[in-house]
Amino acid sequence: MSEYGEIETAQESGELEELHTTAGSEQDYQSDFGVYAQDTASAENTSFEQGHHMAYEDPSGARYEETDYVSYDHSAVETDSVFAAEGSESASSSEFATMDALRAQFESAFAQGTVASN
Repeated sequence: MSEYGEIETAQESGELEELHTTAGSEQDYQSDFGVYAQDTASAENTSFEQGHHMAYEDPSGARYEETDYVSYDHSAVETDSVFAAEGSESASSSEFATMDALRAQFESAFAQGTVASN
């Protein structure tokens, strides 16, 4: 030890290494379907009947007679149908992974001293 005290100096070095990993996956599914249907139906029924009878007798005894009869029938049926279907489907899948490495070096110097008093 000297009369001025003791002084110590040194050099330090160090290293820092860090590894960071990330991994993941994602799945996606989508479906979309639509159905359209339309039905139309109609029916018509017509019936018509008419009768006519006429009788005539004149003063001399002559007789006149007439009969008319009309019958009409009509039936109709109609149907319409429309059908449509549409659809879509999709799927996707993805995976990922990352890796980051960090390396840092550092150096530091220090000095330390003690002083002795006489």
